[in-house]
Amino acid sequence: MAAGSGEAAERPYELVVFGASGFTGQFVVEEVARTASGGELRGPLRWAVAGRSRNKLQEVLERAAERLGKTALGPEVGVLLCDVGDPASLAAMAKQTRVVLNCVGPYRFFGEPVVKACVENGASCIDISGEPQFLEGMYLKYNEKAAEKKVYVIGSCGFDSIPADMGVLYTRDKLKGTLTAVESFLTVKTGPEGSCIHDGTWKSAVYGLADQDNLKALRKKIGYSPVPVVGAKLKRRGLVFYSQEFKQYSIPFMGSDVSVVKRSQRYLHSQLQETPVQYGAYVTVGGLGSVMKLMFAGILFLLLVKFSFGRKLLTKYPEFFSAGRFTKKGPTQKQMDGTSFTMTFFGEGYSEGQDPQSGKPNVKICTQVKGPEPGYVATPIAMVQAAVALLEDSAHLPKEGGVYSPGAAFSKTKLIDRLSKRGVEFSVISQPEV
Repeated sequence: MAAGSGEAAERPYELVVFGASGFTGQFVVEEVARTASGGELRGPLRWAVAGRSRNKLQEVLERAAERLGKTALGPEVGVLLCDVGDPASLAAMAKQTRVVLNCVGPYRFFGEPVVKACVENGASCIDISGEPQFLEGMYLKYNEKAAEKKVYVIGSCGFDSIPADMGVLYTRDKLKGTLTAVESFLTVKTGPEGSCIHDGTWKSAVYGLADQDNLKALRKKIGYSPVPVVGAKLKRRGLVFYSQEFKQYSIPFMGSDVSVVKRSQRYLHSQLQETPVQYGAYVTVGGLGSVMKLMFAGILFLLLVKFSFGRKLLTKYPEFFSAGRFTKKGPTQKQMDGTSFTMTFFGEGYSEGQDPQSGKPNVKICTQVKGPEPGYVATPIAMVQAAVALLEDSAHLPKEGGVYSPGAAFSKTKLIDRLSKRGVEFSVISQPEV
Protein backbone atom coordinates (compact mmCIF):
# COMPACT_ATOMS: atom_id res chain seq x y z
CA MET A 1 0.00 0.00 0.00
CA ALA A 2 1.47 3.34 -0.98
CA ALA A 3 1.82 5.62 2.03
CA GLY A 4 0.58 9.16 1.48
CA SER A 5 2.08 12.17 3.23
CA GLY A 6 4.71 11.78 5.93
CA GLU A 7 1.99 11.89 8.55
CA ALA A 8 0.17 8.93 7.01
CA ALA A 9 3.43 6.99 6.80
CA GLU A 10 3.84 7.13 10.59
CA ARG A 11 0.44 5.64 11.30
CA PRO A 12 0.79 2.05 12.49
CA TYR A 13 -2.39 0.88 10.72
CA GLU A 14 -4.01 1.38 7.35
CA LEU A 15 -7.35 0.18 8.57
CA VAL A 16 -9.17 -0.20 11.90
CA VAL A 17 -12.53 -1.94 12.38
CA PHE A 18 -14.39 -0.06 15.11
CA GLY A 19 -17.21 -1.98 16.82
CA ALA A 20 -15.46 -5.18 15.78
CA SER A 21 -17.21 -7.38 18.34
CA GLY A 22 -20.73 -6.22 17.41
CA PHE A 23 -23.07 -8.40 15.38
CA THR A 24 -22.08 -6.90 12.01
CA GLY A 25 -18.54 -6.00 13.12
CA GLN A 26 -17.55 -9.65 13.56
CA PHE A 27 -18.35 -10.36 9.89
CA VAL A 28 -16.43 -7.25 8.79
CA VAL A 29 -13.39 -8.49 10.76
CA GLU A 30 -13.58 -11.84 9.01
CA GLU A 31 -13.80 -10.13 5.61
CA VAL A 32 -10.79 -7.88 6.38
CA ALA A 33 -8.79 -10.95 7.46
CA ARG A 34 -9.76 -12.74 4.25
CA THR A 35 -8.81 -9.72 2.13
CA ALA A 36 -5.51 -9.24 3.98
CA SER A 37 -4.48 -12.83 3.29
CA GLY A 38 -5.91 -13.01 -0.22
CA GLY A 39 -2.84 -11.69 -2.04
CA GLU A 40 -4.83 -9.14 -4.10
CA LEU A 41 -3.41 -6.10 -2.30
CA ARG A 42 -0.21 -4.36 -3.32
CA GLY A 43 1.45 -4.98 0.02
CA PRO A 44 0.74 -6.37 3.48
CA LEU A 45 -2.28 -4.80 5.16
CA ARG A 46 -1.63 -3.44 8.64
CA TRP A 47 -4.92 -3.45 10.50
CA ALA A 48 -6.52 -3.53 13.92
CA VAL A 49 -9.79 -4.15 15.71
CA ALA A 50 -11.25 -1.63 18.14
CA GLY A 51 -13.98 -1.72 20.78
CA ARG A 52 -14.65 -1.69 24.49
CA SER A 53 -13.66 -5.17 25.63
CA ARG A 54 -10.24 -6.70 25.00
CA ASN A 55 -11.64 -10.19 25.65
CA LYS A 56 -14.44 -9.82 23.13
CA LEU A 57 -12.06 -8.40 20.52
CA GLN A 58 -9.67 -11.33 21.03
CA GLU A 59 -12.59 -13.75 20.64
CA VAL A 60 -13.61 -12.11 17.38
CA LEU A 61 -10.06 -12.45 16.02
CA GLU A 62 -9.94 -16.11 17.10
CA ARG A 63 -13.30 -16.79 15.44
CA ALA A 64 -12.19 -15.10 12.21
CA ALA A 65 -8.97 -17.15 12.18
CA GLU A 66 -10.94 -20.34 12.71
CA ARG A 67 -13.36 -19.46 9.90
CA LEU A 68 -10.41 -18.88 7.57
CA GLY A 69 -8.90 -22.22 8.60
CA LYS A 70 -5.90 -20.68 10.36
CA THR A 71 -4.58 -21.26 13.85
CA ALA A 72 -4.38 -17.50 14.50
CA LEU A 73 -4.37 -14.14 12.73
CA GLY A 74 -0.73 -13.26 13.34
CA PRO A 75 0.55 -10.77 15.93
CA GLU A 76 0.49 -7.97 13.32
CA VAL A 77 -3.26 -7.44 13.90
CA GLY A 78 -3.62 -4.77 16.58
CA VAL A 79 -6.22 -4.52 19.35
CA LEU A 80 -7.30 -1.01 20.37
CA LEU A 81 -9.57 -0.25 23.31
CA CYS A 82 -11.97 2.60 22.77
CA ASP A 83 -15.52 3.60 23.55
CA VAL A 84 -17.92 5.71 21.52
CA GLY A 85 -18.70 7.67 24.72
CA ASP A 86 -15.03 8.57 25.27
CA PRO A 87 -13.83 11.18 22.73
CA ALA A 88 -10.17 10.89 23.79
CA SER A 89 -10.16 7.16 23.04
CA LEU A 90 -11.73 7.77 19.61
CA ALA A 91 -9.12 10.44 18.83
CA ALA A 92 -6.33 8.04 19.83
CA MET A 93 -7.77 5.39 17.50
CA ALA A 94 -8.15 7.83 14.58
CA LYS A 95 -4.53 9.04 14.97
CA GLN A 96 -3.25 5.50 14.48
CA THR A 97 -4.91 4.66 11.17
CA ARG A 98 -5.62 5.93 7.67
CA VAL A 99 -9.17 4.54 7.53
CA VAL A 100 -11.73 3.66 10.21
CA LEU A 101 -14.47 1.17 9.30
CA ASN A 102 -17.25 2.22 11.66
CA CYS A 103 -19.66 -0.63 12.51
CA VAL A 104 -21.36 0.96 15.54
CA GLY A 105 -25.03 1.82 14.85
CA PRO A 106 -27.75 3.09 14.97
CA TYR A 107 -25.55 5.85 13.58
CA ARG A 108 -28.03 8.59 14.52
CA PHE A 109 -27.05 7.87 18.16
CA PHE A 110 -23.44 6.71 17.91
CA GLY A 111 -22.11 7.83 14.52
CA GLU A 112 -21.10 11.46 14.89
CA PRO A 113 -18.38 11.12 17.58
CA VAL A 114 -16.53 8.72 15.26
CA VAL A 115 -16.79 11.02 12.23
CA LYS A 116 -15.65 13.97 14.34
CA ALA A 117 -12.62 12.06 15.73
CA CYS A 118 -11.63 10.89 12.24
CA VAL A 119 -11.93 14.31 10.61
CA GLU A 120 -10.07 16.11 13.40
CA ASN A 121 -7.27 13.54 13.44
CA GLY A 122 -6.75 13.08 9.73
CA ALA A 123 -8.29 9.63 9.20
CA SER A 124 -10.87 8.72 6.57
CA CYS A 125 -14.06 7.04 7.73
CA ILE A 126 -16.39 4.50 6.10
CA ASP A 127 -19.73 3.36 7.51
CA ILE A 128 -22.61 1.11 6.50
CA SER A 129 -25.43 3.42 7.55
CA GLY A 130 -28.74 3.30 5.71
CA GLU A 131 -29.92 6.39 7.62
CA PRO A 132 -30.23 9.40 5.28
CA GLN A 133 -30.58 11.82 8.16
CA PHE A 134 -27.25 10.79 9.65
CA LEU A 135 -25.50 10.70 6.27
CA GLU A 136 -26.73 14.12 5.17
CA GLY A 137 -26.28 15.61 8.64
CA MET A 138 -22.60 14.64 8.51
CA TYR A 139 -22.34 16.30 5.10
CA LEU A 140 -23.71 19.55 6.50
CA LYS A 141 -21.41 19.52 9.54
CA TYR A 142 -18.15 18.01 8.32
CA ASN A 143 -17.84 18.36 4.54
CA GLU A 144 -15.67 21.48 4.69
CA LYS A 145 -13.53 20.26 7.60
CA ALA A 146 -12.92 16.94 5.84
CA ALA A 147 -11.86 18.80 2.68
CA GLU A 148 -9.41 20.90 4.71
CA LYS A 149 -7.94 17.77 6.30
CA LYS A 150 -7.87 15.91 2.95
CA VAL A 151 -9.85 12.98 4.35
CA TYR A 152 -12.89 11.15 2.97
CA VAL A 153 -16.01 10.40 4.97
CA ILE A 154 -18.05 7.91 2.95
CA GLY A 155 -21.35 6.67 4.34
CA SER A 156 -23.73 3.93 3.18
CA CYS A 157 -20.97 1.57 2.04
CA GLY A 158 -22.89 -1.61 2.82
CA PHE A 159 -25.82 -3.27 1.09
CA ASP A 160 -27.29 0.20 1.67
CA SER A 161 -26.36 1.60 -0.78
CA ILE A 162 -23.38 0.32 -2.78
CA PRO A 163 -25.25 -2.12 -5.07
CA ALA A 164 -27.78 0.58 -6.04
CA ASP A 165 -25.36 3.51 -6.29
CA MET A 166 -22.63 1.65 -8.17
CA GLY A 167 -25.27 -0.30 -10.13
CA VAL A 168 -26.65 2.93 -11.59
CA LEU A 169 -23.12 4.02 -12.58
CA TYR A 170 -22.38 0.61 -14.07
CA THR A 171 -25.62 0.77 -16.10
CA ARG A 172 -24.68 4.26 -17.31
CA ASP A 173 -21.20 3.12 -18.36
CA LYS A 174 -22.53 0.09 -20.24
CA LEU A 175 -25.17 1.95 -22.25
CA LYS A 176 -24.00 3.10 -25.68
CA GLY A 177 -25.41 6.61 -25.54
CA THR A 178 -26.81 8.67 -22.65
CA LEU A 179 -28.60 6.98 -19.76
CA THR A 180 -31.37 9.23 -18.39
CA ALA A 181 -33.52 7.02 -16.12
CA VAL A 182 -33.24 3.75 -14.19
CA GLU A 183 -35.56 1.67 -12.05
CA SER A 184 -34.17 -1.07 -9.85
CA PHE A 185 -35.99 -4.10 -8.45
CA LEU A 186 -34.57 -5.95 -5.49
CA THR A 187 -35.39 -9.65 -5.08
CA VAL A 188 -34.14 -11.53 -2.03
CA LYS A 189 -34.16 -15.34 -2.29
CA THR A 190 -34.15 -17.40 0.90
CA GLY A 191 -33.47 -21.07 1.49
CA PRO A 192 -35.59 -23.58 3.44
CA GLU A 193 -34.43 -22.04 6.73
CA GLY A 194 -35.81 -18.60 5.79
CA SER A 195 -33.90 -15.47 6.74
CA CYS A 196 -33.92 -12.68 9.26
CA ILE A 197 -32.12 -9.46 10.08
CA HIS A 198 -30.49 -8.38 13.32
CA ASP A 199 -32.27 -6.04 15.67
CA GLY A 200 -29.80 -3.14 15.06
CA THR A 201 -31.19 -2.49 11.57
CA TRP A 202 -34.74 -2.59 12.94
CA LYS A 203 -33.88 0.09 15.54
CA SER A 204 -32.42 2.32 12.81
CA ALA A 205 -35.66 1.98 10.83
CA VAL A 206 -37.86 2.73 13.84
CA TYR A 207 -36.01 5.93 14.73
CA GLY A 208 -35.52 6.95 11.11
CA LEU A 209 -39.21 6.80 10.22
CA ALA A 210 -40.14 8.58 13.43
CA ASP A 211 -37.98 11.48 12.37
CA GLN A 212 -38.98 12.14 8.74
CA ASP A 213 -39.85 15.79 9.45
CA ASN A 214 -36.37 16.60 10.70
CA LEU A 215 -34.90 15.13 7.53
CA LYS A 216 -36.91 17.63 5.47
CA ALA A 217 -35.66 20.50 7.67
CA LEU A 218 -32.09 19.28 7.34
CA ARG A 219 -32.32 19.20 3.53
CA LYS A 220 -33.63 22.77 3.55
CA LYS A 221 -30.64 23.81 5.64
CA ILE A 222 -28.17 22.15 3.26
CA GLY A 223 -29.90 23.99 0.40
CA TYR A 224 -29.21 21.38 -2.27
CA SER A 225 -29.20 22.64 -5.82
CA PRO A 226 -31.99 20.86 -7.73
CA VAL A 227 -30.85 18.07 -10.05
CA PRO A 228 -32.14 18.82 -13.56
CA VAL A 229 -34.40 16.24 -15.20
CA VAL A 230 -32.84 15.18 -18.51
CA GLY A 231 -34.80 13.01 -20.94
CA ALA A 232 -38.35 11.74 -20.44
CA LYS A 233 -39.49 12.18 -16.83
CA LEU A 234 -39.48 8.93 -14.84
CA LYS A 235 -42.98 8.17 -13.57
CA ARG A 236 -43.34 7.29 -9.91
CA ARG A 237 -45.18 4.03 -9.35
CA GLY A 238 -47.88 3.35 -6.77
CA LEU A 239 -47.47 1.93 -3.27
CA VAL A 240 -48.21 -1.57 -4.57
CA PHE A 241 -48.14 -2.63 -8.21
CA TYR A 242 -47.88 -5.82 -10.22
CA SER A 243 -44.57 -6.13 -12.03
CA GLN A 244 -44.86 -7.89 -15.40
CA GLU A 245 -41.12 -8.61 -15.55
CA PHE A 246 -41.12 -10.55 -12.28
CA LYS A 247 -44.73 -11.79 -12.29
CA GLN A 248 -45.17 -10.62 -8.71
CA TYR A 249 -46.17 -7.59 -6.68
CA SER A 250 -43.65 -4.87 -5.89
CA ILE A 251 -43.49 -1.94 -3.48
CA PRO A 252 -41.16 1.07 -3.24
CA PHE A 253 -37.86 0.19 -1.51
CA MET A 254 -37.84 1.89 1.90
CA GLY A 255 -34.06 2.04 2.32
CA SER A 256 -31.62 4.87 1.68
CA ASP A 257 -30.91 3.92 -1.96
CA VAL A 258 -32.92 6.67 -3.66
CA SER A 259 -31.47 9.45 -1.49
CA VAL A 260 -27.90 8.15 -1.86
CA VAL A 261 -28.14 7.78 -5.66
CA LYS A 262 -29.55 11.30 -5.84
CA ARG A 263 -26.60 12.69 -3.89
CA SER A 264 -24.15 10.90 -6.19
CA GLN A 265 -25.94 12.10 -9.31
CA ARG A 266 -26.00 15.68 -8.00
CA TYR A 267 -22.26 15.56 -7.32
CA LEU A 268 -21.37 14.00 -10.69
CA HIS A 269 -23.56 16.53 -12.49
CA SER A 270 -22.41 19.65 -10.64
CA GLN A 271 -18.71 18.73 -10.31
CA LEU A 272 -18.03 16.61 -13.40
CA GLN A 273 -20.78 17.87 -15.75
CA GLU A 274 -22.11 14.34 -16.26
CA THR A 275 -25.74 13.83 -17.34
CA PRO A 276 -27.80 13.16 -14.20
CA VAL A 277 -29.75 9.90 -14.09
CA GLN A 278 -33.28 9.75 -12.59
CA TYR A 279 -33.80 6.77 -10.29
CA GLY A 280 -36.60 4.78 -8.65
CA ALA A 281 -36.07 1.78 -6.32
CA TYR A 282 -38.50 -1.08 -5.73
CA VAL A 283 -38.55 -4.46 -4.07
CA THR A 284 -40.53 -7.51 -5.17
CA VAL A 285 -42.69 -8.99 -2.42
CA GLY A 286 -44.44 -11.97 -4.01
CA GLY A 287 -48.14 -12.77 -4.32
CA LEU A 288 -51.25 -11.13 -2.87
CA GLY A 289 -50.93 -12.93 0.48
CA SER A 290 -47.51 -11.40 1.08
CA VAL A 291 -48.83 -7.98 0.07
CA MET A 292 -51.67 -8.19 2.63
CA LYS A 293 -49.29 -9.24 5.42
CA LEU A 294 -46.88 -6.46 4.57
CA MET A 295 -49.59 -3.82 4.37
CA PHE A 296 -50.92 -4.84 7.78
CA ALA A 297 -47.45 -4.82 9.37
CA GLY A 298 -46.64 -1.52 7.64
CA ILE A 299 -49.76 0.26 8.85
CA LEU A 300 -49.19 -0.97 12.41
CA PHE A 301 -45.56 0.15 12.24
CA LEU A 302 -46.44 3.64 10.97
CA LEU A 303 -49.06 4.06 13.69
CA LEU A 304 -46.76 2.98 16.52
CA VAL A 305 -43.63 4.76 15.33
CA LYS A 306 -45.20 8.19 15.87
CA PHE A 307 -45.40 7.76 19.68
CA SER A 308 -42.62 7.15 22.17
CA PHE A 309 -44.50 4.25 23.83
CA GLY A 310 -45.03 2.79 20.34
CA ARG A 311 -41.31 3.03 19.58
CA LYS A 312 -40.57 1.32 22.91
CA LEU A 313 -42.90 -1.55 21.97
CA LEU A 314 -41.40 -1.83 18.48
CA THR A 315 -37.81 -1.92 19.77
CA LYS A 316 -38.64 -4.30 22.63
CA TYR A 317 -40.44 -6.88 20.47
CA PRO A 318 -38.85 -6.69 17.00
CA GLU A 319 -39.70 -10.29 16.16
CA PHE A 320 -43.43 -9.87 16.86
CA PHE A 321 -43.88 -6.59 14.97
CA SER A 322 -41.83 -7.64 11.95
CA ALA A 323 -43.48 -11.08 11.62
CA GLY A 324 -40.14 -12.73 12.43
CA ARG A 325 -38.06 -10.75 9.92
CA PHE A 326 -36.02 -8.98 12.59
CA THR A 327 -34.66 -10.77 15.67
CA LYS A 328 -32.42 -9.90 18.58
CA LYS A 329 -30.19 -12.87 17.73
CA GLY A 330 -29.82 -12.22 14.03
CA PRO A 331 -29.67 -14.92 11.36
CA THR A 332 -28.02 -18.32 11.77
CA GLN A 333 -25.17 -19.40 9.52
CA LYS A 334 -27.54 -21.77 7.70
CA GLN A 335 -29.99 -18.94 7.03
CA MET A 336 -27.21 -16.76 5.68
CA ASP A 337 -25.84 -19.53 3.47
CA GLY A 338 -29.29 -20.01 1.93
CA THR A 339 -29.96 -16.33 1.22
CA SER A 340 -28.95 -14.22 -1.80
CA PHE A 341 -30.06 -11.08 -3.57
CA THR A 342 -30.51 -9.87 -7.12
CA MET A 343 -30.94 -6.22 -7.98
CA THR A 344 -32.15 -5.75 -11.55
CA PHE A 345 -31.79 -2.36 -13.25
CA PHE A 346 -33.98 -1.30 -16.17
CA GLY A 347 -32.43 1.74 -17.82
CA GLU A 348 -33.53 3.91 -20.70
CA GLY A 349 -31.83 6.69 -22.60
CA TYR A 350 -30.83 8.16 -25.93
CA SER A 351 -28.53 6.64 -28.51
CA GLU A 352 -25.27 8.35 -29.49
CA GLY A 353 -26.06 11.45 -31.52
CA GLN A 354 -29.63 11.71 -30.18
CA ASP A 355 -30.36 14.82 -28.11
CA PRO A 356 -31.59 13.69 -24.67
CA GLN A 357 -33.34 17.05 -24.28
CA SER A 358 -35.84 16.28 -27.02
CA GLY A 359 -37.90 13.30 -28.14
CA LYS A 360 -38.57 9.96 -26.50
CA PRO A 361 -35.85 7.66 -25.12
CA ASN A 362 -34.82 5.22 -27.86
CA VAL A 363 -32.43 2.80 -26.14
CA LYS A 364 -32.94 0.42 -23.25
CA ILE A 365 -30.58 -1.63 -21.12
CA CYS A 366 -31.01 -4.21 -18.38
CA THR A 367 -28.22 -4.92 -15.88
CA GLN A 368 -27.92 -6.85 -12.64
CA VAL A 369 -26.04 -6.86 -9.39
CA LYS A 370 -26.12 -10.28 -7.74
CA GLY A 371 -24.68 -11.22 -4.41
CA PRO A 372 -24.82 -13.32 -1.26
CA GLU A 373 -26.99 -12.63 1.81
CA PRO A 374 -27.32 -8.82 1.98
CA GLY A 375 -26.94 -7.91 5.66
CA TYR A 376 -23.92 -9.84 6.91
CA VAL A 377 -22.18 -11.27 3.83
CA ALA A 378 -22.63 -8.68 1.05
CA THR A 379 -22.41 -5.72 3.47
CA PRO A 380 -18.95 -6.63 4.84
CA ILE A 381 -17.72 -7.35 1.30
CA ALA A 382 -18.95 -3.92 0.12
CA MET A 383 -17.52 -2.11 3.13
CA VAL A 384 -14.09 -3.76 2.98
CA GLN A 385 -13.75 -3.32 -0.79
CA ALA A 386 -14.72 0.35 -0.39
CA ALA A 387 -11.84 0.64 2.10
CA VAL A 388 -9.47 -1.13 -0.30
CA ALA A 389 -10.52 1.24 -3.11
CA LEU A 390 -9.90 4.18 -0.78
CA LEU A 391 -6.40 2.94 0.05
CA GLU A 392 -5.32 1.47 -3.30
CA ASP A 393 -7.12 3.62 -5.91
CA SER A 394 -6.40 6.91 -4.14
CA ALA A 395 -5.27 8.59 -7.38
CA HIS A 396 -8.80 8.14 -8.76
CA LEU A 397 -10.76 9.52 -5.81
CA PRO A 398 -12.24 13.05 -5.96
CA LYS A 399 -9.40 15.59 -5.75
CA GLU A 400 -10.85 17.13 -2.60
CA GLY A 401 -11.54 15.36 0.66
CA GLY A 402 -15.08 15.70 2.02
CA VAL A 403 -18.24 13.82 2.94
CA TYR A 404 -19.26 11.70 -0.05
CA SER A 405 -21.78 9.10 -1.14
CA PRO A 406 -20.17 5.92 -2.59
CA GLY A 407 -20.93 6.76 -6.24
CA ALA A 408 -19.41 10.23 -5.88
CA ALA A 409 -16.28 8.89 -4.18
CA PHE A 410 -15.71 5.74 -6.20
CA SER A 411 -17.04 6.43 -9.72
CA LYS A 412 -13.49 6.50 -11.18
CA THR A 413 -11.98 3.71 -9.04
CA LYS A 414 -11.89 -0.06 -9.59
CA LEU A 415 -14.52 -0.70 -6.91
CA ILE A 416 -16.94 -2.53 -9.25
CA ASP A 417 -14.18 -4.94 -10.40
CA ARG A 418 -13.10 -5.48 -6.81
CA LEU A 419 -16.69 -6.29 -5.76
CA SER A 420 -17.21 -8.66 -8.69
CA LYS A 421 -14.08 -10.62 -7.69
CA ARG A 422 -15.50 -11.04 -4.18
CA GLY A 423 -18.92 -12.31 -5.29
CA VAL A 424 -21.00 -9.13 -5.59
CA GLU A 425 -21.24 -9.39 -9.37
CA PHE A 426 -22.26 -6.74 -11.90
CA SER A 427 -23.43 -7.87 -15.34
CA VAL A 428 -25.31 -6.72 -18.43
CA ILE A 429 -28.42 -8.84 -19.05
CA SER A 430 -29.64 -7.31 -22.32
CA GLN A 431 -29.04 -4.35 -24.56
CA PRO A 432 -31.65 -4.06 -27.26
CA GLU A 433 -30.43 -2.09 -30.27
CA VAL A 434 -32.00 1.21 -31.30
